[in-house]
Amino acid sequence: MDEIKWDSSGLVPMVLQDEKTRDVLMVAWTNAEALKATIETGLCHFWSRSRQKFWKKGESSGHVQIVKELWFDCDIDTIVAIVEPKGPACHLGYRSCFFRKLEPVSVDGELVAHGEPEFDPKAVYGDKAKD
Repeated sequence: MDEIKWDSSGLVPMVLQDEKTRDVLMVAWTNAEALKATIETGLCHFWSRSRQKFWKKGESSGHVQIVKELWFDCDIDTIVAIVEPKGPACHLGYRSCFFRKLEPVSVDGELVAHGEPEFDPKAVYGDKAKD
């Protein structure tokens, strides 16, 4: 933990990648407490910048991400977690948070959603569901 180059807020980004497909599922911020919990439990934990609180991925939805490997980049300021997903990663119901594609790749392109949500966010999160 001493080697990790935390930002001025004590955070580093963590990229979650599916162990089988290698698809990027999501990106979230982690701090030392959340990373320690991730390592100790084998489930992804993060720091929510918007809510200013520690959280376990799947605590509301049940869609946990089981950690198989943790990789650090050359600067030791970003983490890639290779995970076994237990349900969709995206709070909007999609398998991955990366479901929008810029088509065509140009300044005039439009974001186009690909795939369908696997669950209804309002059914899982109630009034807390947001875009």
